[in-house]
Amino acid sequence: MTDLTQNSLNPSEAEDPKRSDFVRELVSEDLENRRFNRSVQTRFPPEPNGYLHIGHAKAIVLDFSIAQENGGICMLRFDDTNPTTEDQRYVDAIVEDVQWLGYNPASINYSSDYFEQLYEWAELLILEGLAYVDAQSAEEIAEQRGGFGQPGIEGPYRDRTPDENLALFREMRDGLHPEGSCVLRAKIDMQHENMQLRDPVMYRIRYDHHYRTGDTWKIYPSYDWAHGQGDAIEGVTHSLCSLEFSDNRALYDWYLQQLPLEGEAPYQTEFARLELTYTVTSKRRLKQLVDDGHVSGWDDPRLPTLRALRRRGYPASAIREFCSFIGVSRTNSRHDIELLESFVRTELNQTAQRRMAVLRPLKLVITNWPEDEHGEPVIEMRTLVNNPEDDADGTREVPFSRELWIEQDDFRMEPPPKYFRLSPGTEVRLRGGYLVTCTGAICDEEGNPLEVHCTYDPQTAGGSAPDGRKVKSTIHWVAASHAIDGSVALYERLFKERIPGETTGDPIDDLDRDSVEILRDCKLEQSLSDVEPNEVVQFERIGYFAADPVLEDHFHRTVGLRDEWARLQNQR
Repeated sequence: MTDLTQNSLNPSEAEDPKRSDFVRELVSEDLENRRFNRSVQTRFPPEPNGYLHIGHAKAIVLDFSIAQENGGICMLRFDDTNPTTEDQRYVDAIVEDVQWLGYNPASINYSSDYFEQLYEWAELLILEGLAYVDAQSAEEIAEQRGGFGQPGIEGPYRDRTPDENLALFREMRDGLHPEGSCVLRAKIDMQHENMQLRDPVMYRIRYDHHYRTGDTWKIYPSYDWAHGQGDAIEGVTHSLCSLEFSDNRALYDWYLQQLPLEGEAPYQTEFARLELTYTVTSKRRLKQLVDDGHVSGWDDPRLPTLRALRRRGYPASAIREFCSFIGVSRTNSRHDIELLESFVRTELNQTAQRRMAVLRPLKLVITNWPEDEHGEPVIEMRTLVNNPEDDADGTREVPFSRELWIEQDDFRMEPPPKYFRLSPGTEVRLRGGYLVTCTGAICDEEGNPLEVHCTYDPQTAGGSAPDGRKVKSTIHWVAASHAIDGSVALYERLFKERIPGETTGDPIDDLDRDSVEILRDCKLEQSLSDVEPNEVVQFERIGYFAADPVLEDHFHRTVGLRDEWARLQNQR
């Protein structure tokens, strides 16, 4: 057990104490009735066999918030009972992701730390006639368990004596039996309506190397045998699980009732998982996407893993607020991904620095721009606000000169109706610069513009005309003489359908195989070279972009500027 801090959550991250849901009501009732003679303790118990995703974030926020709101603590426990799939790299990644999300566990624990205690308790159940060694195959055991509405069949080894079972179990531990030759099962009720109570398996023989215990153990406890007992050992009061474990609750309670616990037993409460539209969170599906090369890795910004969302620029605070907003319920539901994006956009609007970047550049030349005594174009410094939402962020100086880069979409040789940006004869405002009037363009043989020509009005510095004339469009720019070259990744939904696989049965059939576009010839404002890895800035008029943690001058689009959630609400 690794003690990290006495506080389970930074006090500055305290949740709204007025919020209520059925879990909080249960905890409040327990405190009022003094069900436990100890403070509230929760735990987040991932298996270290993969990376955390947005669904885990909901559980993390709930576990830590319940503890914090009630003056308790929340622990991080790795349920590492399966040596074939678990690895230290997942442990390290999970610790990092939990802390990035904003939480500091009171301690970091491992189910593997309790292997000896679990083994002793298993021997206790054997001696009390509540567990036995079964030498049948997995297929035979599954067949004899029956099914819903169908009775189970008691196996031929169920009535072995405690002494026989104890001797065999010790031989299993000593490695005297081959894998798959026998298991230890709890002796409960083969006719029980709850299939989980039909003599569940407690231990299996496995000769795999465990990432923490090495080759010490030849038998490994099942999740159900280790989970509740781990809660009891750690002093957990409220074991919060997702709905798929509701049928396991009776087994959770049965195991604890058989053991000589020092204090009150914890109890399990289930809540609905978090599912998002246009997304899959199944570990198996996510692994398939990575292994089959549909994405670049577990941190591909199109994935819902926390490390992918971090790379894409999602603020941890926005994820926490989203999870708190959707609340806790007893019924599974699917939330619109646009709602999550709305929380991200709202947060970034308050915090992100503004910068200018041209993703698809087109040269603009101001033909009447002045020259200095050496015949070189004058370079002016324009003062721009860093963040209109926060005066404390101040201003910056941005160079402006004769040649600028603008977006290709901001010019049309033959403009369509209601097109108010640059076209021959029109006047627009250059952001923080001047009003300019288009006089024409140089085009290639196919009519594609190569260079736009304009004249500027020297009396309109800052973009305002002294005579009060108005223009209908403002466009951004980057000075050609001071631009830095960069690249951006533009992302669409990884899946084309709102519920991937709903129609076809296989989410992979609904993949959008063109969900990322890399633009490599972007022109960026010079100050963008100083952006820190993972820092998010707003590219004015375009969206929010996060600096890649490794690649220099490469940015990932986090979200666009349009609030798609508001649009959806207006349509409903």
